[in-house]
Amino acid sequence: MSKESSHDTLEKELKRWSDSVSERIRKHPERKGHFVNTSGIPIKRLYTPLDFGEGAYLDELGFPGEYPFTRGVQPTMYRGRYWTMRQYAGFATAEESNRRYRFLLDQGQTGLSVAFDLPTQIGYDSDHEMAIGEVGKVGVAIDSLRDMEILFNEIPLDKVSTSMTINAPAAVLLAMYIAVAEQQGVSPDNLRGTIQNDILKEYSSRGTYIFPPKPSMRIITDIFSYCAEHVPLWNTISISGYHIREAGSTAVQEVAFTLANGIAYVQAALDAGLEVDKFGPRLSFFFNAHLDFFEEVAKYRAARRLWAKIMKERFGAKNPRSMMIRFHTQTAGCTLTAQQPMNNIVRVAFQALSAVLGGTQSLHTNSMDEALCLPSEEAVQVALRTQQLIAYETGVADTVDPLAGSYYVESLTREIYERAEEYIRKIDEMGGAVSAIERGYIQREIQDSAYRYQREIESGERTVVGVNRFQVEEEKPANLLRVDPAVRTAQIEKLRALKEDRDGDKVAKALEDLRKGAQGTENLMPLILEAVKAYATLGEICDVLRDVFGEYRPVSTLG
Repeated sequence: MSKESSHDTLEKELKRWSDSVSERIRKHPERKGHFVNTSGIPIKRLYTPLDFGEGAYLDELGFPGEYPFTRGVQPTMYRGRYWTMRQYAGFATAEESNRRYRFLLDQGQTGLSVAFDLPTQIGYDSDHEMAIGEVGKVGVAIDSLRDMEILFNEIPLDKVSTSMTINAPAAVLLAMYIAVAEQQGVSPDNLRGTIQNDILKEYSSRGTYIFPPKPSMRIITDIFSYCAEHVPLWNTISISGYHIREAGSTAVQEVAFTLANGIAYVQAALDAGLEVDKFGPRLSFFFNAHLDFFEEVAKYRAARRLWAKIMKERFGAKNPRSMMIRFHTQTAGCTLTAQQPMNNIVRVAFQALSAVLGGTQSLHTNSMDEALCLPSEEAVQVALRTQQLIAYETGVADTVDPLAGSYYVESLTREIYERAEEYIRKIDEMGGAVSAIERGYIQREIQDSAYRYQREIESGERTVVGVNRFQVEEEKPANLLRVDPAVRTAQIEKLRALKEDRDGDKVAKALEDLRKGAQGTENLMPLILEAVKAYATLGEICDVLRDVFGEYRPVSTLG
């Protein structure tokens, strides 16, 4: 039978089947509600080869490890080695966080992921008035190189890969990490890890920014250039869709806005005189694993294909590694519920499974109690065991891209790709991601999606088990992990002792050199590294840059 007649026969048989189902539905209706995913994509009753199309395989899918990388960035994926199991952790002091890291490594974790407290994320020392009530609360407090030395005590930095969720002060924390490694006798060219370093999503989704966009982009490209020469194995940015999704975006928006930000970073680096294939292979991404299982799998696959096209066709990348999206995934914190927290174990397991089936390179699984408090050691262990169960017991890692060829998954992958591409076209027409953020466009799109999603929950149109259906009477939770307010007092005392011990003249000179560098055009990373080694504090370094660059003020998204 020819392809044409086969296609016609399938169309005819599909219509026959659909007509027969319509007759049955009149007697036995489908369940109430709209069949549509979180991106507003209607879900058909049935998918067939008609939804994928002839000749699409090589153009849209190809083979794992080859352009367009839809099926994965490595030819053998998890048959070679499993994804990095990297639990995000950090709280209170460097001493306490160090104990948690060593516990996780003993439990089989294969990479570290550092959470910093809010003062650290916005460039304030623990003794600053803006730090009151926040020191050590949502991550570890790092005020100086001395804290960083404690944080990684007895952890060999040439043996672990470390991810640091830090953005505006990313250059400072990277410099501290390099300095600690040098104290251990580890050369910077042997360091492996990632700094998030993604400031654009802070303006649109998260809020831990310091400087305006232009100087922020300069610091980012300085990091690209410095690491390409001195820290070549380091991922110089983790372009984050995670926080865009946590702020309320859809899956399509997560892909579109993340890649639009990626385009802005690549263009900024090119404008600074860097070659795309010099820094392109060290770009990495960070995505959310949300609730709609197949939508998430398709999202990762669509993002890989779209970024490969962008890097090859828009930016002329020649190195295949420049075209690969290598990404870390975290299960969706915004989906965790304080009600019936044990349900979160199941939510996290399915979200993690979608990330693995979608081809993630690295994964964090949230702990069941995170809607209530900082995670306990027991909850963290269960979260890590979830990854290990998926890896070692389910068999899903035994073949590459096992959901490929599903008519539904392939159709959804194409739909997300096309809708995200259309968003990027609109952002390009506005002048790119920075302009779109300055206009408030991306912020409004996310806010509108978040509002629709919450309205669906409150109306009962969207079920959240244990929240708006299947509720039970629950006892008030006990034994929650809380950070002692005395942590700030201890940090302030450490700062006082540091400033007494250090060479004040050396600090003053390093900070003045940094000021002059910021006023000029030289790369700031060597100057920041010298200030860090002199034991200038995070706040002192950021204050110098604040004086030169100013601070960002958000735009209104009303109207």
